[in-house]
Amino acid sequence: MAKDQSTSQDPKEQGAKPPFPNQQQQLPGSDAALRPKADHGEQSYRGCGRLEGKHAIITGADSGIGRAVALAFAREGANVLVSYLNEHQDAEETRRLVEEAGRKAVTIAGDISDEAHCRNIVEQAMKQFGQIDILVNNAAFQTVHEHITEIPSEEFEYTFRTNIFAMFYLCKAALPQMKAGATIINTASVQAYEPRPTLLAYASTKGAIVTFSKALAQEAIEQGVRVNVVAPGPVWTPLIPASMPSSQTSEFGKDTPLGRPAQPAELAPAYVFLASQESSYIVGEVLGVTGGGKILP
Repeated sequence: MAKDQSTSQDPKEQGAKPPFPNQQQQLPGSDAALRPKADHGEQSYRGCGRLEGKHAIITGADSGIGRAVALAFAREGANVLVSYLNEHQDAEETRRLVEEAGRKAVTIAGDISDEAHCRNIVEQAMKQFGQIDILVNNAAFQTVHEHITEIPSEEFEYTFRTNIFAMFYLCKAALPQMKAGATIINTASVQAYEPRPTLLAYASTKGAIVTFSKALAQEAIEQGVRVNVVAPGPVWTPLIPASMPSSQTSEFGKDTPLGRPAQPAELAPAYVFLASQESSYIVGEVLGVTGGGKILP
């Protein structure tokens, strides 16, 4: 089993700091091409059986936060369905990590902006696992534009279809299959509270995710299902060089109090906490993991 990450390490020195190498990727991005490599907890995350016998769906689990959560869930005892767009090489690495932890991994490629595909994800989870205990809506699309007039209307719509419509589709399909004690964890962002104009579409969807989650939480808890949100600050993932100019990528996360972006491994414990019985009295809340960049209301 991997060793525990040192709890005495200086947070400012824990992850890679900018400037990063100039790099540009095509959307949706590739973890294999990311420099420096992201830390998903491969050498640091140690499970304690918090999710033993659970079965999870994680969207965007091929890389970044999704891979780190899949790894952590597996090491905590959960089987994982890895949903991803078309990053087959990255998804296979996530599968390897889950199976290396002794858990079952199911990979499903496809565009979650399509409702039929979302229904298929839920159907396959039920077929492979027999139940759904955890749904993590994590996949997201973003691009950077300097002015609203530069945003193609089709791209604005696709951002909403990927980031918020897909969440609706998946929750609608999964919730009837979930029993008391199950959890839904949605990924928002600090952008929901401190939006940058260059991320107008993305930030708008993240605000919608917070509102959607708080409303759904009140309904879902009637059947014993808890809904909560994780709101990350800047995180070093393939989406960054795939959606931002290289000049912005090289300085990504520098403006946080820690002077660096988070590594995906630093987000995973928040999802484990919200998925586990340790958070049994937490409903409809937003857990910020922002590096001090913003204290969420």
